[in-house]
Amino acid sequence: MILVVGNTKGGVGKTTLAINLAIARSLQGRDVLLVDGDEQGTAISFTELRTEQLGAPGYTAVSLHGAAIRTQTRQLAPKYNDVVIDVGGRDTGSLRAALTVANTLLIPVQPRSFDLWAIDNIAALVREAREINERLRAVLVLNSADAQGSDNEAAAETLGEADGLEYLPLPVGRRKAFPNAAAAGRSVMEQTPKDPKAVQELAALAAAVFV
Repeated sequence: MILVVGNTKGGVGKTTLAINLAIARSLQGRDVLLVDGDEQGTAISFTELRTEQLGAPGYTAVSLHGAAIRTQTRQLAPKYNDVVIDVGGRDTGSLRAALTVANTLLIPVQPRSFDLWAIDNIAALVREAREINERLRAVLVLNSADAQGSDNEAAAETLGEADGLEYLPLPVGRRKAFPNAAAAGRSVMEQTPKDPKAVQELAALAAAVFV
């Protein structure tokens, strides 16, 4: 299973979801490869912190960019149960390369106008990628969703109308548990004390994308 977490819009929480999903799978006994395809290298930096804190990350992490994401992932994937690729928040060669090898693209979207307006851009990339990778599944999820108010409902309605993209009605809330856990080199599933809602939301998302 090769999962890409990406969007052409930055600041939507891609890396946070990617590292939490990778750890969630590793906690289930899966052999996981985390590919940092973002030039900022946040996933690799997190993995280094995690290794310092825990002794070992529990997964393998590599940094790949551009066409190397396609070629190297194809070579490495058979050695792992799951591959999670985190790519930067814009239209890059890394994102395009990742889409050619992915089983599923997870597109985090915050319930904000600028995020919603960017959906057409990622939808166009998905259409192009499907000319090469016709089985590519592309799913949208609300990330950093508001605790209350009507923005979530309005955003969900917009996402549900996106052409060629599947909307997952499994919002992930804006919770302090995610940055707090990351600062300690952990996922929300490992944090003490646990945030039950954060754990539940992440588990539900993992079950929906790793099928």
